[in-house]
Amino acid sequence: MVHSEHKIIIKLKSHFLDIIDTENGFLVYEDLLLNMLKSIQSLINAEEATLYSYNNCKQQLLIEASTKLIDDQQKISNNSILEITEKVKEKRNVQRVFSGFEGDGLLLNLKRNDHFLGVIALKGNSGAFVQFSDQVLAAISLESAKFLDKAQFLTKTASEEKRYKQLFRVTEKFHSTMNMDDVLGEIIYTLQEVYPTFTYYLLLSHDNNKLSDLPIKDLEYDSENIAAMQAYVTGNIQLEDSIQNKRSVMYAPLKGKQGVYGVLQVIAPNTLVFPNNEVEFIALLANTAGSALENAKLYQQSKRLVADLKLINETSHRLNSNMRLTETIAYMTEQISSSFDAEEIGFILLSKNGSQKEILRGSTDFFYKTDAEIYIEIVQDKIEKEKEALFIGDYNLPDNLPVKHYKSIMAVPMMQEGVLKGFALVMSKAPYHFSFETFKLLQSLIHHSTLAFTNTMLREELEKMVVTDHLTKLFSRSYLDEKIHKSLNEDQEGTFIMIDIDNFKMINDTFGHQIGDDVIIQVANLINANIRGSDIGARWGGEELAIYLPGVSLTAGVLIAERLVNKVFESSEPQVTISCGVSHWSKGRKDSYAALFKRADKALYVAKQTGKNKVIVQENDIVLEKA
Repeated sequence: MVHSEHKIIIKLKSHFLDIIDTENGFLVYEDLLLNMLKSIQSLINAEEATLYSYNNCKQQLLIEASTKLIDDQQKISNNSILEITEKVKEKRNVQRVFSGFEGDGLLLNLKRNDHFLGVIALKGNSGAFVQFSDQVLAAISLESAKFLDKAQFLTKTASEEKRYKQLFRVTEKFHSTMNMDDVLGEIIYTLQEVYPTFTYYLLLSHDNNKLSDLPIKDLEYDSENIAAMQAYVTGNIQLEDSIQNKRSVMYAPLKGKQGVYGVLQVIAPNTLVFPNNEVEFIALLANTAGSALENAKLYQQSKRLVADLKLINETSHRLNSNMRLTETIAYMTEQISSSFDAEEIGFILLSKNGSQKEILRGSTDFFYKTDAEIYIEIVQDKIEKEKEALFIGDYNLPDNLPVKHYKSIMAVPMMQEGVLKGFALVMSKAPYHFSFETFKLLQSLIHHSTLAFTNTMLREELEKMVVTDHLTKLFSRSYLDEKIHKSLNEDQEGTFIMIDIDNFKMINDTFGHQIGDDVIIQVANLINANIRGSDIGARWGGEELAIYLPGVSLTAGVLIAERLVNKVFESSEPQVTISCGVSHWSKGRKDSYAALFKRADKALYVAKQTGKNKVIVQENDIVLEKA
C-alpha cells in the first residue's frame, strides 16, 4: 500500500513537471491551475476539483479555478475560513468533513513557508477517498502547494519579463517622438496593457490639460491631493493606503533632470499595501516618461523660441520700413491676432497727463464702442499706478454691467524714456486663454515696437507741421498745390474755392491783430467742420483761404461755398463776412492748374467788387453770381 501511494506521488510530480512547459515561452497562470486540478482529479478519481485561493485583503476564500463550470463567484463564510486557518496552524493539511463545503468529500489545505495559500476541494462518490491515507493526501497537499507557489513564481517572472519588454518598447517609443501628447498617451497605453485591473490618472497643470481622450486631471493643492502635491514638490514616490476602501494608491512623479512635469496616479484595488515589485516598475516607467516629457517640452520650447524670435525679427523689420502709423497698428493687430489667437486688440495713446485717450486706427472695431470704455479705464488706472504689464486669466466685471465679458486680459504699457505713452490691450472671452509664454512674447513685441510707434508718430507730426499752417491748422499752400496737381491727373472732376474775409483790415484796425488772428482761426475751423476728410482746406495767404474738393461737381461745390458763407455770417464773433470765388474742371476738357486758379481768383475779385458776402462762379469767360 505504501509502495502504491508512493507511486501516486511520483506520478503527480511528473504531471506537474509536464504542466510547466517553459520551452514554448507561454505560461498562463489560469491554465496552470486548471491542469493542476485535472491531474489531482485524475489520480484520485475525483468527480470535481476546485481551488479556493485565500485573499488576505478581503479575508475571504474565493474560487480561482475549477474543473466544473462555475456560474457565480462563490465565497466561504468567515467562520469556515477561521476554522480552516486553525487546522492549518495545527498542521492538519487534510480534512474529510468540513462545514462550508457540504457536498465535497475532501479538503486539501495549501500552505507554503507558513503562508496560507488556500484550499483544494475534491468531490467524489460516497467512500471514494477512503482508500487514500491521510499521509498520501497530505503529500498531495504539500506537492500542490509547492506547485502553486512555483506557478505563481514562474508567471510572476514571465509577467515581469513582459513588463520590462514593454518598458524597453515604450522607452524606444518615447525617444522616437518629441510630441508631449504622444508621450502621455503611451504612458496610459502601457499601464493598461500591463495592469488591466488598475486605475490611472495623469495629474497635470492647466497648460497641459488638453487631451480629452486621456484620464487627465488638474494638479491642484487641496485636502484630497496632499500626497500628489508631495510627490510633485519633492520628486519622490508617495504611497497612500486605505483600509476602509481596501485599495492602495501610488503617486509617481514624472521627473526629468530639470524638474517635475506632473504626477502619475495609480490605484491598485483590493490590496492594503502597494506591491513592491509593481512600485519598482511603475517608478521606472514614470522616470522614463518624465525624461521623455522633458525632452519633448524642451524641444517644443526651442521651436517656440525660434518662432518667437522670428516673429519679433519680422515685426521689427516691418516696423522700421517707414510705414504710416495706421499701417503699423493694423500690421501689429494682425500679427497679435494670428500669433496669439486673440479676439480683441487695441492700441491706446495717452496724453501727457493721462486725461485724454486716443484709440489708434488699426485697433479692432470693439475699441471704438462704448463697451470697451470700462476695460480701457480699468487697465489705464492699473498701468498708471503700477507702471507694470497686466496678465489676468479670469477677470470678472460687476454683474450689473451690460457689456461683453472678456475673461483673459493682457495689457502692456508703451514706455519711451520712462514716460508712459500708452498701452496695448489684448483680450479673449475664454478664461485662461493666454499662456504666460504668450504674455512674455507680447511684452517683447510691444517693447520692440514702442520706439517705432513713437518715431512714426513724430515723423507724421513733423510731416503735418511742414504741410500745415501754424495759425489756422489748415494745410499750407504748397500742399494744396501738390494735391490739385495730383487730382488733375487721377480724378474725373474737381471744384476749387477761393475765400477772402471781407473788410479784414478794418477788423485789425478796430480790434487789433490778435482779434484779427482769432477771426481767421474761426473761419478756418468752420472750413474744417464743413468739408470731408478727403477735401483740402488751406491758407492761401494773409486773410485769404482756399478749399479744393476732389471729385466734386460744380453744383455741389457751390452749395458748400454758400453754406460756408452763411455759417461765417451767423457764428463769427466779432461778426464778419466772406466772399467766395468758385471754379471747376472736368475730364476731357483741356484745363490746367493755373487756369483753374485764375478763374477762381477772377470770380473772387468780382464778388469783392459787387457787394461782398457772396459766392461768384466763373466757368470759362462767363461769370455767374450765386449770392
